[in-house]
Amino acid sequence: MVSFEPSEEQQLIRDTVASFARDQIRPAAREADESGRIPDALIQQAWEIGLVQNGIPEAHGGYGDERSSITSALVCEELGWADLSIALHVLAPRLLAYPVIELGSAAQQQQILPLYTGDKFVAGAAALLEPRFNFDAADLATTATRTGNDFVLNGTKCYVPLAAEAPYTLVYARSDDGLAAYVVPRETPGFNVGEREQNMGIKGLATYEIQLTECTVPASARISGDFGPLFNRSRIALSSLAVGVARAAFEYARDYAKERRAFGVAIAQKQAIAFMLAEMAIEIDASRLLNWEAAWKLDRGEDATREACLARNYAANMALKVTDNAVQVLGGHGYIRDHLVELFLRNGRGFGVFDGLAMA
Repeated sequence: MVSFEPSEEQQLIRDTVASFARDQIRPAAREADESGRIPDALIQQAWEIGLVQNGIPEAHGGYGDERSSITSALVCEELGWADLSIALHVLAPRLLAYPVIELGSAAQQQQILPLYTGDKFVAGAAALLEPRFNFDAADLATTATRTGNDFVLNGTKCYVPLAAEAPYTLVYARSDDGLAAYVVPRETPGFNVGEREQNMGIKGLATYEIQLTECTVPASARISGDFGPLFNRSRIALSSLAVGVARAAFEYARDYAKERRAFGVAIAQKQAIAFMLAEMAIEIDASRLLNWEAAWKLDRGEDATREACLARNYAANMALKVTDNAVQVLGGHGYIRDHLVELFLRNGRGFGVFDGLAMA
């Protein structure tokens, strides 16, 4: 039976993150979007909460907490509510560290994990998405060819967060025996980081296209195994972030509608506006519950692929619908940058193509 009541520990974590999100991240959201830069001090503050270190085993310097998809869903929603760009930046080291924990060798864990247990934020990156129509993670165009004791990587990746500063990037590629990932140091010849991408949304997050041209890494850099649970964790994280963005847009529109008056009454009392707000609230709750079911099954060790895919697809559509409705509630004011709903809409539009950008 699914319980909808967070444990005492989960509620404490949620409250801590929600407080930080409200007091520190949300006030920085507009400036990060306008400038394309997130203050280092803010990233360091987020790092000190331990959102990455808590899932790393004590043997490698982490906190050794049990990794819970439900707890991560709660955390990601609060971060997404505050600002999506900052949330994705803060969580980016998980994209490298958590796959290494799940599927990496002992040597890889000793090499990588201590980087993400220190006092200072260290960027991490993963390259999954490719710039092509009908992208499918199960049928990647990027290849890894075995040559002796090495693998040679060729292909193009896009939407790779923090690639220019991350000491290592986890590159997903197709080899003769299926999907695998490779830990690639930034200075590796043939690993070429392009110019920063100019995106419609998440403008505060630095993402890059990567060109892999005869990029050679040792066989010891390879990570293989069942990536299904990892991809499901990614879907759960993205769904939670989408719920957070949508909730932020809904709350902003709701509060505006209560204060904005037309013909002597608040526009929230107009039937068309009231019905629109009610539908937005229903969609957000439905998406959250779908996602919690997927997270619950994953935490029980069950196959949650169906539930995670449903939650992911529903959340992407929901985020676009709710954020667009929020702009409509504000009318002409929704289209100007004085109000955050236009930022929420631009960020919400991207969830359809954000595969692999977050990890629960």
